[in-house]
Amino acid sequence: MPIPQLTPSPSETYDASQKPPPFGHALKHYFALDEDYVNLNHGSYGSVPLPVLYAATRKWYEIERNPDKFHRLTYQDGLNKAREGIAKVIGADVDEVVIVPNATHALNTVIRNFEWREGDLLIGATTTYGAVANTIRYLADRTEQPRPEALAIEYTFPLTHAEIVDVFRARLREFKQAHAQTQFTDVPPLSPGYSADAGAEGRGNKIVAVIDSITANPGALMPWQELVRICREEGVWSVIDGAHSIGQEPDINLSEVKPDFWLSNCHKWMYAKRGCAALYVPKRNQYIIKSSIPTSHQYVRPDSEDYKTKGTNFVAQHEWTGTTDETPYVTVPDALAFREWLGGEKAINNYCHQLALDGRKRLAEVMGTRVLDESGELTLNMPNVQLPLPVEKTRGEVYTYEQLVEINRTLQHKLLLEWKTYAAHYFHNGAWWCRCSAQVYNEVSDFEYLGKAFNAVCKEIKETILSNKSA
Repeated sequence: MPIPQLTPSPSETYDASQKPPPFGHALKHYFALDEDYVNLNHGSYGSVPLPVLYAATRKWYEIERNPDKFHRLTYQDGLNKAREGIAKVIGADVDEVVIVPNATHALNTVIRNFEWREGDLLIGATTTYGAVANTIRYLADRTEQPRPEALAIEYTFPLTHAEIVDVFRARLREFKQAHAQTQFTDVPPLSPGYSADAGAEGRGNKIVAVIDSITANPGALMPWQELVRICREEGVWSVIDGAHSIGQEPDINLSEVKPDFWLSNCHKWMYAKRGCAALYVPKRNQYIIKSSIPTSHQYVRPDSEDYKTKGTNFVAQHEWTGTTDETPYVTVPDALAFREWLGGEKAINNYCHQLALDGRKRLAEVMGTRVLDESGELTLNMPNVQLPLPVEKTRGEVYTYEQLVEINRTLQHKLLLEWKTYAAHYFHNGAWWCRCSAQVYNEVSDFEYLGKAFNAVCKEIKETILSNKSA
C-alpha cells in the first residue's frame, strides 16, 4: 500500500534555531483553530499546536506501516522518552510517572486501588470536578461492602489561601471528631504513626482526601502544597487532582512537596495530543496500586515470587493496557520541544499569567461587572469574571433549576454558533461567572470581543428566559 508523502506546511513545522513569533495573535496560525474562532477556553480540552499534530500524523502513518514493529519493538522507547520529559517538568523520578488517557482515568486508578474498609472516609469538596465527585459517590454507594463514607468540604469563593487552609484543617478535624470511635491508624508512610510492619489487617481505618491543585469552576489556584502538609500531619492520604496544572502551574516539584498521589492532563495546558495524562505515584506508595485500569498483562499477584522483586510492577503495568491510539503518548516530546522553542515554561506562563490579569480587568470593564479574585492570589492563567446577570442572595430567589439549565444551554449555543467564541461559564454562590483561559495565541482584544458577546447573550437571556420566573 502506498504511504502518503507528508510535507508540512509553514505552520506545521518550525526552525528551532530561529526565534519564534511574538506571543499573541502572531502565534495563532501555529494552532488548528478556525480563523474566525476566538478561543478563550483552552483549559477545557486544550488545542494541539500544528507541529505536534503533524508529528502525531507522521507517527500514525509509521505505526500503520508495520503495527507489530511499533508495538513490539519501538513503542517502549518512545513511551520512556515521554515519561522522562514529564518527570523533568514535575520534579519527579521517571519510575514514579506513568501515562494514562486522562485525569479522570488516573484518579480512578488511585482511589479504586485502595482496599476500603467499613469506617474509612473518602473526602472531596463542593468544587470537586463532576466525574471525580461522582467516583467518590459511587464508591460509597456500592451495595457490596466494605465501602468508604463519602464526605465533602464546602468552599464558597471568593476565598483567600489562608481561609482555604483554615477551612480544610478545621473540616478534617471535625470529620475525625464525628468519628471519634474509629481508629484512623492506616496512615501514609510519611505521617507520624506509620508502621511498615503492620499488615493490611492491622492498620485500622484510613482517611483519603481528593484535593484540587486548581479547581475547575471557579478556575482557582488552591494552596495545595500546604494542604498536602496538613494531610501528612493529620495522617490523611493526599490525592492531588492537578488536571489543569502541568503546563499552567510553574515550578511544580513533587519530590519536594511529597503528595501521596498526583495527576494531571498533558493535553490541556502542555500542548500534548488528546488524550494524555500523567499519573505520579512515589515509590513509597506504589504498593497501593496493585492493578492498572484495566488490568494489564504485567499484573503481579501479591503472593507470587515475582512480587518479591517487582512489587506491583507499577510502571510495566501501565505500559500497555490494551490496544489504543498511542500517538498522544509518544508525541509528548514534540509538545515539550515546541514549548521550549516558544521560550520555555517560564516565558509561556509569564505571558499567559499577565494576560489573564490584564484580560480579566478589561472583560469586567466591558461587562460592567467584577472579577472573582481581586488580589490575584487564586489566578494563574484562568481568570474568573462575573456575567451581567442577576445575583441571588438565597437559593431560588432569582433562578429556578430549569432556568439555570436553559441559561447554560443558551450560552453554549449562542457563543459557539453565533459569536464564534467561548469561555467556560458556571453558576456559583448566587451568580453567573465565566472562566477564561489565557493562552499564547490570545491578546486582550479577545477578552473585549468575548465581553461584547456575553453582553448580547445575557441581554437576550434577561429578556426571554428570566422574563417569566415560572417558566
